[in-house]
Amino acid sequence: MRPAPESKPVQAHVFVLLVEDEVVLRAVLAGQMRVAGLTVIEAANADGALTYLDLGGHADLVFSDLDMPGSMNGMDLAERIHDRDPGIPIILTSGRAWPQDQRGVVAVFVPKPYDVLWAIAIVLATLGRSRPDSGEHDLLS
Repeated sequence: MRPAPESKPVQAHVFVLLVEDEVVLRAVLAGQMRVAGLTVIEAANADGALTYLDLGGHADLVFSDLDMPGSMNGMDLAERIHDRDPGIPIILTSGRAWPQDQRGVVAVFVPKPYDVLWAIAIVLATLGRSRPDSGEHDLLS
């Protein structure tokens, strides 16, 4: 009797909901997140992000700017996501100081301006990953 061939476990997709109104920053950050092996859903504002989630979209982590146009800001979005599922990690970013009114939201704060690779390292650490799935592009070494 032959032993069964070893099979590699399939890596599950990790979905990051990236909410940023600055188009260039969002594009660069989303691109580097994809290089790191993450699946990125992009939204230009909190309203778009909430619509995605309301329509059944999935997110394993939310990375959102605080100051955006629309009916909600990033803290409003974080509060709604936290109320729905407090287990979803939230990373908030802003060029301003961390807001005094955190509304019970537990989040990591990344001040702007930030180094994109440093931000990716924080995302990966928050997700419990020390490096990208693919050894091809090791952003953290």
